[in-house]
Amino acid sequence: MPSISEREYREIEAANASHNTPVVLIHGLWLLPSSWANWVDFFTQAGYAPLTPDWPDDPETVEAARANPGVLAKKTLKQIADHTTEIVNALDRRPVLIGHSTGGLLAEMLAGQGLSAATVAIDPGIFRGVLPLPASVLKAAGPFLVNPLTRDRAITLTFDQFTYGWANALDDKEARKLYDNFHVAGSGLALMQMGNANLNPWTEAKVDTKSPDRGPLLFIDGEKDHTVPWAIANAAYKRQKRNPSVTEIVKMPNRGHSLTIDHAWQEVAETALDFVQRSV
Repeated sequence: MPSISEREYREIEAANASHNTPVVLIHGLWLLPSSWANWVDFFTQAGYAPLTPDWPDDPETVEAARANPGVLAKKTLKQIADHTTEIVNALDRRPVLIGHSTGGLLAEMLAGQGLSAATVAIDPGIFRGVLPLPASVLKAAGPFLVNPLTRDRAITLTFDQFTYGWANALDDKEARKLYDNFHVAGSGLALMQMGNANLNPWTEAKVDTKSPDRGPLLFIDGEKDHTVPWAIANAAYKRQKRNPSVTEIVKMPNRGHSLTIDHAWQEVAETALDFVQRSV
């Protein structure tokens, strides 16, 4: 049964009617599609057709998500990937995929299936075979991963947890602003699937890094990211670099996990756009 919402249909129809290259922006845990608003304007002005898919059952607004956080629980990586694939398959042209955090992992998963003209994975989540677990990751996610109740819950970060994992490179005023404007609960199940990717041989956190149809791929990672530190992004890059297609990595100085939504988001978007323009 098709799971595409009316809002998503409108984006698909607009992208197909424009005849411009679609750019599918995939959000990660603890955000909603609306977090890409600045990126939508940026890529539209650059001559592309951006789309912002939901995860299954995503509320339309931050306020609605906070009023009913339970709806965000129990979403699996496969469910989200299947829904995003449905949208990609409804497009007339093979799109560019850009994802942040878990969205970056999903972009890699779809690229491995040959669904992407070019891919940008920003602070991407862990997949099976990416082994480093720096201390900052254990501090940010470890308490959730060792709690068996996490699996069935929608996890809301406290402001202190958000500041450490996302906004550690920002001042307190901007950290609070981002928390108030963007943060929503996230699927504990998806978090555990990534956290246990190297322990569960049947994990859904898998990427076909050898696919000859993968296409060009850029990793972007924040130098000060506590949630997806450089060691994790670089390990994923080294695995993807074995692919015959172009694989690049960029470290953004003095940036944390909030780099797609904070004051300097445009610097990241320009880095992604430069790669897309060179690749498609």
